[in-house]
Amino acid sequence: MAAPRPTRWKDLVRSSLHGIEPYQPGPSLTELKERYGVDEIVKLNWNEGLFGPFPGALAAAAAELENAWMYPEQAFSDLREAVCRWRDVPPEQIVPAHGIQSLVRTVADAFLCPGDSVVLPEPTYGLYAQVFAAAGASIEYVPCPELRLDLDEMAASAARVDARLVVVCDPNNPTGSLAEQDEWDSFLDVVPEGCAVVVDEAYCEYVDPARRIRREDDVAGGRPVILLRTFSKIFGLAGLRLGYAVVSEPLASYLDVVQEPFNVNRAALAAGTASLQSPETVEERRLQAAESRELLTRLLEAADIDVHPSQANFVLARVGVDDVALTDGLASRGFLIRAGSEFGMAGAVRITVAPLPLMEKAAHELIAVRSSLFAGNAVG
Repeated sequence: MAAPRPTRWKDLVRSSLHGIEPYQPGPSLTELKERYGVDEIVKLNWNEGLFGPFPGALAAAAAELENAWMYPEQAFSDLREAVCRWRDVPPEQIVPAHGIQSLVRTVADAFLCPGDSVVLPEPTYGLYAQVFAAAGASIEYVPCPELRLDLDEMAASAARVDARLVVVCDPNNPTGSLAEQDEWDSFLDVVPEGCAVVVDEAYCEYVDPARRIRREDDVAGGRPVILLRTFSKIFGLAGLRLGYAVVSEPLASYLDVVQEPFNVNRAALAAGTASLQSPETVEERRLQAAESRELLTRLLEAADIDVHPSQANFVLARVGVDDVALTDGLASRGFLIRAGSEFGMAGAVRITVAPLPLMEKAAHELIAVRSSLFAGNAVG
């Protein structure tokens, strides 16, 4: 009897998956510590909430483990009600999910057919293109002049390619730039009919309230807007994978059709609900992050490093040296930052903000590594 032929999985999966690489998080912290010979590593590369979870969140998550035998239908309702009270939106407009990444996938499943077009700014968060391309969509990129979203051109591009979706990350990752209210209003007025606007507001809680756009009102007003939010950033719950969408009630039903029922665990839902019991902590954390961001900016600019204005929990800096060499040198000193080359911005780095003592030390080490690279270039 002949041996069975090995299955050619490439022939069986959707053709739109061919050539798309899965997300690679890189070496683990254990591997990095061994590679660089350090005992501790400070993660300033993934924009996590380094100020930690809110008071009561971890206790609520731990207490909920006793109910692990039950499906989390009540926990979903509790989170919806908590978000409803905090953001002043009807609970029927809130769709909890397993983080923004899960919601992006859900939106793709609900809206896209092979051959549809999606408009993205460039640069922006890389997951969007990966998910939409995997769904069979073609991607139309719109450059960001001076590292700010060109909303007018994004709307025009959406009209040219008859886009089904246009994605706005605001504040944008990796730049930290923010759209202004008049730009947003003008953009919504010219987005073509038949195109939905997906707004990733992962960093919105870091924005100065005087400059924050309340897009919930656009959803309530019937505009074609889909808001995506997360508990990973200011709430410090990245490890629990919790997010939610704010959408019109009819769209919420469609999203619930294509996403897994009860796709968030009870511990994460309990932690999110507990976090929203002290909404004043959001402003406290925003001010802490802003203070750290401003300190980091001052220290870097004092060393003649150009820092792009940011309203997020990170800054993008033009360092004037090889960004990969800089991040490697900084890792050897126990600090991880993101090389701009990873998102097409050679010579830049992205640095997550952290409590003040860490910001001072990280800035000092970065400046020292950069000086050594300059010295090495001069010698060469």
